[in-house]
Amino acid sequence: MKNPNGYGTVVKLSGNRRNPYAIRKTIGYNDNGYPIYKAIGYAPTREQGLIILAEYNRNPYDIDLQKITVKEIYERWNERATSKMNKNTFNSLKSAWKHCKPIENLKYKELKAYQMQDCIDNCGHGYSTKQSIKSLFGHLDKFALEMDIILKCNSSLITAPSVPDTKKKPFTDDEIATIWKHQQIKWVDSVIVLLYTAWRISEFLGLKKSDIDLKNMTMTGGIKTVNGKNRIVPIHNKILPFILNRMETDGEYLFSYNGSQCTTATYYPIWNEIMEMCNMSHTPHECRHTFRSKLDSAGANDVCMNLLMGHKAKDVGKRVYTHKTIEELRETINLLS
Repeated sequence: MKNPNGYGTVVKLSGNRRNPYAIRKTIGYNDNGYPIYKAIGYAPTREQGLIILAEYNRNPYDIDLQKITVKEIYERWNERATSKMNKNTFNSLKSAWKHCKPIENLKYKELKAYQMQDCIDNCGHGYSTKQSIKSLFGHLDKFALEMDIILKCNSSLITAPSVPDTKKKPFTDDEIATIWKHQQIKWVDSVIVLLYTAWRISEFLGLKKSDIDLKNMTMTGGIKTVNGKNRIVPIHNKILPFILNRMETDGEYLFSYNGSQCTTATYYPIWNEIMEMCNMSHTPHECRHTFRSKLDSAGANDVCMNLLMGHKAKDVGKRVYTHKTIEELRETINLLS
């Protein structure tokens, strides 16, 4: 039976081909009267070709979008996500893209879950990077779904290791003393400041010089939670010299790297080098555990500790009705010897 005008045709191509049947539609005619075809796809059998043609006529799609590569999807998503996503999250996903290079030239509609999984399994990094890669594929799949490039999200089938169960180890008194002995070495001041402020690493690296109030001897920062944002941390007398020195360096950030904001990717190798030099094995986050542990041992007020660390008090009464002044926070932080 002849197809209706404008419906399209399925024709067999010459030669030995894996998909010898071309699905196409006439979109016009050239100067010589010959038809100009728009290729819709290819199929191994005429029957499958007719099914593809029927699906296309029921729901026409952009052929160019069907040819779009993984890299092109990423670049389009990247443009849109820049202004809509938390900066730290966006930078994490941007770093995850580096591990997707082996598949960047594949057509996105042909990308399989096992190929996504290979990028995760073979990235050569830990659970954090693997989770970021998985998250990136989730964003790309959602974007491709919105553009009608795919009909299902293969990212829902891939896995990444969860955060391992580890017990954080606070710095011992001897280890803190060792850190102080190396205070003149470049970047050791960052470890000391973390021990006396309990900033999360992203909060710490995001501190700008404008966040430092030398008149009232306070720092203002925080990003993660409602309780953590815009919190005030008094500057302990012991770290004031380091703060003053950093205020004189180039760049708008307190701990700048070559005049620009120091990223976590840049800072961790610096941290690891200091730990190796001091013969220690700690993470920056363990400075927070040390801070809390030392204050707790010194009998610090729970509300003040929660305010300093950006934690939510468990007791509703304390959370709602207790207000602490900066001076009370200063008294608390000064309990650190």
